Amino acid sequence: MSVPVRLAARIERWPTAGAFVISRGAKTEVDVVVATVAEGEWRGRGEATAIYYHGETAESVRDQILDMTGAIADGVSRTDLLTLMPRGAARNAIDCALWELDAKRCGIPVWRLAQLEEPKPVVTAFTISLGDPDRMEADAKATAGKYSLLKLKLAGEGDVDRVAAVRRGAPEARLVVDANEAWTGRDIVAEAEALMPYGVELIEQPVKAGEDHLLDGLVSPIPLCADESCQDRADLERCIGRYQAVNVKLDKAGGLTEALALCRDARAAGMKQMVGCMLSTSLGVAPAFLAAQGAEWVDLDGPLLLARDRPDGFRYERGRMINAPATLWG
Repeated sequence: MSVPVRLAARIERWPTAGAFVISRGAKTEVDVVVATVAEGEWRGRGEATAIYYHGETAESVRDQILDMTGAIADGVSRTDLLTLMPRGAARNAIDCALWELDAKRCGIPVWRLAQLEEPKPVVTAFTISLGDPDRMEADAKATAGKYSLLKLKLAGEGDVDRVAAVRRGAPEARLVVDANEAWTGRDIVAEAEALMPYGVELIEQPVKAGEDHLLDGLVSPIPLCADESCQDRADLERCIGRYQAVNVKLDKAGGLTEALALCRDARAAGMKQMVGCMLSTSLGVAPAFLAAQGAEWVDLDGPLLLARDRPDGFRYERGRMINAPATLWG
């Protein structure tokens, strides 16, 4: 007689390390939702963070997870979830929990179960929150010797001054910038050209999602990356030709299963990948660590932006993300 699979979900609150500021506002704490699937002695966990610009909340994500209790008990698979649930944080939590549960059943790490190569340390970006140029320069200076890749949050007006200030603070660092949709209505090519002297490698989401047609025919000297404009594979076609890269986040895509497929399809379309995350603990970024193995840019600093992490979390050494020992993910 088979043992039924049980599903549970809880909300956890984690304080940030100071205020995390982007163009849409500041956060001093983050609520994550942890889904647990259990079968006998085995447990699988998945962590998700609500996508606020989709109207998700931690409570709505938890409730959406619990609505799947019956389906999980009936033994639905990760593939089944792609049609039973919409993309988003709730599906991510369940999908990742099922990956971990299946790995425990098989007695192998998740990367082997997913038929991936054994993961290696990756260099992750460290985020410089939005602020005035002096503050961002000081924050960049504080990263000296710690991080070789910085990601700057921008806001539209005054962005060149912000990037110049960060370059003064971190003259050796690689730079990528995230406009967070704030360049809608601006001359995208001119904005990008103005950033060329500072060695910016990538510009994330210059225009509002849904207004991607504004990029038609533009030739930016710096590659453009779709974030809010590309949630999962369903969005990829309209991004091809407008963006040169896509930011893959498991909370957007709805789990590791879809994220791996999105990376594969984006690569086949000639698009580069950044693998990113929401504010989260190491449990949240562990599956993304696998998806990030083939990415050109990695932005998995979620745990670094918290006041504390889980005790079995990742190690970060001079910007290199090193998997915690003896985990199923690496």
